[in-house]
Amino acid sequence: MSKTIRIGTRDSELALWQAHTVQKKLNDLGYTTEIVAVKSQGDIILDKPLYELGITGIFTKTLDIAMINGQVDIAVHSMKDVPTALPQGIVQAAVLERANTLDILVHKGNLDFLTTTGTIATGSLRRQAQWWHKYPSHQVVDLRGNVNTRMQKLAESDWNGAVFAAAGLERINLKPENYINLDWMIPAPAQGAMLVVAMANDEFTKDAVSQLNDIETEICTYIERQFLKTLEGGCTAPIGALAQYDEEKDTIEFKGVLFSVDGKQKIEIEKSVDISEWKKLGFHSAQEILNNGGAELMTKIKATLKK
Repeated sequence: MSKTIRIGTRDSELALWQAHTVQKKLNDLGYTTEIVAVKSQGDIILDKPLYELGITGIFTKTLDIAMINGQVDIAVHSMKDVPTALPQGIVQAAVLERANTLDILVHKGNLDFLTTTGTIATGSLRRQAQWWHKYPSHQVVDLRGNVNTRMQKLAESDWNGAVFAAAGLERINLKPENYINLDWMIPAPAQGAMLVVAMANDEFTKDAVSQLNDIETEICTYIERQFLKTLEGGCTAPIGALAQYDEEKDTIEFKGVLFSVDGKQKIEIEKSVDISEWKKLGFHSAQEILNNGGAELMTKIKATLKK
């Protein structure tokens, strides 16, 4: 039996790029596919900060519903947008090989503001907290919308710069000349990775998509997302995590961090473990942070965001 695999995606340029990438890979393996674009609430409501909308997974929800209703067979997501707990009946079918994990600052050709005062834009609590931690005198303004919208808002604003994931801009050739790598900023868990989800009971599709899985990326993103899940239990918080495989030593190098919303408090952890210990690395790292003042900090963050 063969069927056409219907690929659900958001209709932004980046989301469509991701869907077409998966489509090409499946077509190369001999499968028939079609792309179905769906608008998400996260793309429609642009005037509220994400955490105020109170939904983890606002970008993935619409596609989840389309899958459960049988309108599409798989959905392609930026993995960092996907809640750590998938809806019942939906499973992780493949994680594609990871791209650039870095955050970058897109600026307007003048970086003098880094030594004085300035205004940068981001819609991410994680980026905001890390920016304030390093540049406490700066102003950080909210910036929402897909990559293209955010680039346009930056161009039309009087801000000094805005923070983006390098991977998103590289994928659709939007990375400008005026940028700097923020290698001091710990990325979002699973940043730079693409996730394909399918229905748990759809063996044909799961089998097809599993051939696109990159095991190294799967392990590293699993560790980062386990760290996130253990720390926050479903609410939004300024959390960064990066796991990297060191081929020479056969180890996983892990960095995890939790910030207060204002960036003043920072609890971090760095670990290097043998590859055989990857399964519990994210969990144990998060536990250490929780025992080291993180539990109190998470309570504070939840209270701050409820206001």
